Amino acid sequence: MIDNVTPAILVVDDDLKIARLVRSYLEQSGFAVEMAHDGKTALQAIRSQRPDLVVLDLTLPQLDGLEVTRTIRNDPTIGDLPILMLTARVDDIDRILGLEMGADDYVTKPFNPREVVARVKAILRRSRPASSDDAVLSVADVVLYPSSYRVEKAGSVINLTPSEFDILHLLMNHPGQAFSRTQIIEQGLGYEYAGLERTVDSHIKNLRRKLEDDPTQPQIVETVFGVGYRLRG
Repeated sequence: MIDNVTPAILVVDDDLKIARLVRSYLEQSGFAVEMAHDGKTALQAIRSQRPDLVVLDLTLPQLDGLEVTRTIRNDPTIGDLPILMLTARVDDIDRILGLEMGADDYVTKPFNPREVVARVKAILRRSRPASSDDAVLSVADVVLYPSSYRVEKAGSVINLTPSEFDILHLLMNHPGQAFSRTQIIEQGLGYEYAGLERTVDSHIKNLRRKLEDDPTQPQIVETVFGVGYRLRG
């Protein structure tokens, strides 16, 4: 368990065997788990039950995982819901699309269910508010409040996913310092990740879309060619 309050997880997969397997492992780890087997039902459950995290298959009937993710991220009432995407598609572009739509992480099928549990725990740790004595951080007109897990730009609240928040938190804690993609994953997201470096690029792209006046000419999150990214000092 993450804390004394049992986190609620919604598992969405049209393969009943896989859904039940993931549910079983999550329940053994102390989570409360519900299931849905198509995109439309998943969105209804998300809005009515407000789970703490969604484990979402990419290939679903009625609405696929990408459309469900897009709908969640465009709805301010549920837009910050953590999403772990499951995909059997091997093409890099499908994974990148999921991340650029706003998924926090993904696991490819076939997978070890223990890895799913570990990724769920990692995302939930990142989505929990930090301690109340963490300093407020600011750069330009962007302000980050670690204790309340909130980001504002020019006084308006910006909805970030847990992964986007933690990457921004890392960069704002070290303005002017360049971080490689591996450092961002390990120091910002808190786990070793033997996956695509483009995972970080997708999160950065989303951050720029939300924070920059012109994402094509970033003035806050800069690219350091041959290295990675830094927050403008």
